[in-house]
Amino acid sequence: MSPHAHRLRCSLAAIALAWAGLGSAGPVTEPLPLEEIAPGVHIHAGHHATWPGARGDRVEGDVANLGFVVGERCVAVIDTGGSPQLGERLLAAIRRSTPQPVCYVINTHVHPDHTLGNAAFAALEPRPRFVGHARLRASLAARAPFYREALERELGTITREADIVYPDIEVERTAELDLGGRRLLLQAWPTAHTDNDLSVIDAASATLFAGDLLFIGHLPVIDGRLVGWLEVMDRLSDLDVVRVVPGHGAPTADWRAALDRQRHYLAGVRDGIRSALAGKRTIADTVESLAETGTEGWLLTEDFHRRNLTAAYAELEWED
Repeated sequence: MSPHAHRLRCSLAAIALAWAGLGSAGPVTEPLPLEEIAPGVHIHAGHHATWPGARGDRVEGDVANLGFVVGERCVAVIDTGGSPQLGERLLAAIRRSTPQPVCYVINTHVHPDHTLGNAAFAALEPRPRFVGHARLRASLAARAPFYREALERELGTITREADIVYPDIEVERTAELDLGGRRLLLQAWPTAHTDNDLSVIDAASATLFAGDLLFIGHLPVIDGRLVGWLEVMDRLSDLDVVRVVPGHGAPTADWRAALDRQRHYLAGVRDGIRSALAGKRTIADTVESLAETGTEGWLLTEDFHRRNLTAAYAELEWED
């Protein structure tokens, strides 16, 4: 064999080995797109859609806002997405953005679009600490079988019991996390959107991660206590923050106006249901009569408005 032929064969073999190596490594995880809304504060914007979406749909669990804050020592993640695969994409985006390790994963509440990406972070070494409301564990345990079944049915995603990751730091009132030169202030709220809502303030940028205590665009969803949610919103409006990241919708500095719009919708549901109860109307009649009211300008009303009316009726019929 000539020297030229030998070199050519070696080159072709090297190329073949390289391609084989790429194939064995599997597909590269595509990082989620991010926006840096303040120095060291990054978010991924979810789609306005219902969870989990459909197989082949570009959404596939990507319906909630996700974020992370970078300190001098480490990173805190705030919500992880609606599937383990989405959590992996968020982790890939974090690794592309900073060399700092993830030390905390904070879940703002139990809903699957905020918690089911946790498994991607639980596999890290060292394992980050998982943080949630003191009532998150019980709520997540009760709902986990439904969440897992929905992922398999809708997306073909098989999950294990171990993929449901529970908090190991439970916040009863307030807590503070140190990321190294950067503090996060956590507050557990009374029953509002759910019975386990937790908000996060990055003190350095005065950014509030409100979770689903605030919806923008996406119709608010009642899964806790309507009257309690309105009370919590009054307390939120007193917070000294510059911008708010809602659970759904665009981050905004005009967040009090967004809070007022949400209050208008929820108060309208409350007042409509109270009026119907005073008139001794049945739940079916009440829902039907209010089904077309109060939803102008909101998205996903067909999916959630009747459900909200039903939940509000069940709550308010027992008012004193």
